[in-house]
Amino acid sequence: MSTEVDVNFALLATLVAYLILMVLVGMLAYRVTTNLSDYILGGRRLGAGTAALSAGASDMSGWLLLGLPGAVYAAGMNQIWIAVGLTIGAYLNWQFVADRLRRLTWAARDSITIPAYFENRFRDDTSALRVVSALVILVFFTFYTSAGLVAAGTLFEGTFDMDYRLALAVGAAVILVYTLLGGFLAVSWTDFIQGILMFLALILVPVITVMNLGGWTETTRMVGELEPGALDAFHDMTLFGIISLMAWGLGYFGQPHVLTRFMAIHNPRDIPLARFIGVTWMVVALFGAIFTGFAGMAFFGETGLDNPETVFILLIQTLFNPWVAGCLIAAVLAAIMSTIDSQLLVSSSALSEDFYKRFFRPQASDTELVWIGRGTVLGIGVLATLLALNPEAAVLDLVAYAWAGFGAAFGPVIILSVFWRGMNRNGALAGIVTGALTVLIWDRFEGGLFDMYEILPGFILASLAIILFSRVGKGPTEDMLREFDQVQAEMRRR
Repeated sequence: MSTEVDVNFALLATLVAYLILMVLVGMLAYRVTTNLSDYILGGRRLGAGTAALSAGASDMSGWLLLGLPGAVYAAGMNQIWIAVGLTIGAYLNWQFVADRLRRLTWAARDSITIPAYFENRFRDDTSALRVVSALVILVFFTFYTSAGLVAAGTLFEGTFDMDYRLALAVGAAVILVYTLLGGFLAVSWTDFIQGILMFLALILVPVITVMNLGGWTETTRMVGELEPGALDAFHDMTLFGIISLMAWGLGYFGQPHVLTRFMAIHNPRDIPLARFIGVTWMVVALFGAIFTGFAGMAFFGETGLDNPETVFILLIQTLFNPWVAGCLIAAVLAAIMSTIDSQLLVSSSALSEDFYKRFFRPQASDTELVWIGRGTVLGIGVLATLLALNPEAAVLDLVAYAWAGFGAAFGPVIILSVFWRGMNRNGALAGIVTGALTVLIWDRFEGGLFDMYEILPGFILASLAIILFSRVGKGPTEDMLREFDQVQAEMRRR
């Protein structure tokens, strides 16, 4: 009994210390957050390292340490295709979109949100683009944030034997506090710290597990005896299935919480360094998660786990000193928090900047808008917490749905908006609506073609809609063409 108390105390103490650190960072950011641009986009002053790690940490969420290891633990190495697709998508996003988007959002009247960028880029005086894209953000981030809160509740419940609802409330409260206080800077600075924690955890846990099992050869032998197909990346996979898993990579082009990191970089010349840091972090993190799930198959053997998504947590609790385990459990919490805070902030900006200021108080001061932003963070956080009260929801499934929604609705619009000068407002609006509706409808069916991950048909149909409808009505204005050409000229001179 005494030993169990000591273990719980060590875990609790390290987690409390970590949570206090996050709140202190939020308080520090609060002191330098003076206007709406600071609160929503950090005044566009992120350095390469902070932008890269905060983009990676906010993107990966709890599914990296819970969902992906759980998927590999349950199905084997055929789940590696998700990681391959994500790595390719992230690299292409940094390589071809980041710099152009940073410059175009600045050129398009210093747009500080994705909906504002769409409106300003395509000179939409009807506000339709802003409203529709803001609604897409609110709908899909509700599911995404709920996924993170389910992961937070699962973490505290599994670690401390807490009641799931109490665990959910504790996790949500801490995230809301520092996001409310410091806005984008607090989110980015805490994500930087959380990204480092996640990186270290995803190296240590699989390495120590494999060493404990007697080395990599012994680990693969044990897995092979337990489930021979788990060693084969092509086991039970068809070309259709591989394409569907790799299609996760398309999602990167439309994730608002990733795109805002590109928009917030202080100097576009920092992007190549940020790309190197971000992609390296991602490759190590993704394959660390995969090897954690794989080694977990050998470690837990035939006894198995009731919930595969707890494999990372249980390996930590079993193999590490309680104080080290506390730090590693904090990395799981970091993964969860780093995404939820970004989602709350983007949702907040959609309400404060894209609805409140646009339709209710056009003359609202920056101070007023910052406080409206803080209020909407609180409101959205409470709503997402209520939606997360079902502990049976699978983290990976919830994330997959929201990821597809953003990838299909915004991905084609973002890509074509930075590469095609002939795109217009009609095309952008048609692309957003087509992508979002395809995901919403596709998810309702199953069997045959409908087993394909909904992001792929959504992305294809949205792209076709943009091209088709951009040829309907008036073409780009002279002002739009001049702005686009100016940015392209800057890109050639860089």
